[in-house]
Amino acid sequence: MQVEPYLSFEGRCEEAIEFYKKALGAEVDMLMRMKDNPEQKPGCAPPPGAENKVMHSSLRIGDSRIMATDGQCTGKADFKGITLSVSVANDAQAQRAFNALADGGKVHMPLSKTFFSSSFGIVADRFGVSWMVLVGQ
Repeated sequence: MQVEPYLSFEGRCEEAIEFYKKALGAEVDMLMRMKDNPEQKPGCAPPPGAENKVMHSSLRIGDSRIMATDGQCTGKADFKGITLSVSVANDAQAQRAFNALADGGKVHMPLSKTFFSSSFGIVADRFGVSWMVLVGQ
């Protein structure tokens, strides 16, 4: 059994993918656009103008996978109540990842030493996705 996050960026998925490629070194394993859906069933068609939006994507960040979509393309992504945790090898990597995720976002807890990590911080990126960055033990 495996649990993997599936994020709906509601119209900003491609922008988010490019951001995570730069910020965290994400690699795209798969990307399918709405227009490429082989089962265009009634009620499942993309909203008008959304044919080139991302229907499904899979990103690899280190040893983890995140899936992402543009969903219904409402323009209103809402990532309340969930935080992704990224564990890195050292303080320099933590600083780099934290700063990259904070670019255009909001710092909730600055990166600092804690009793459980030499570097730990919480940031919401420019899309509203909350991240905990820490040096793993």
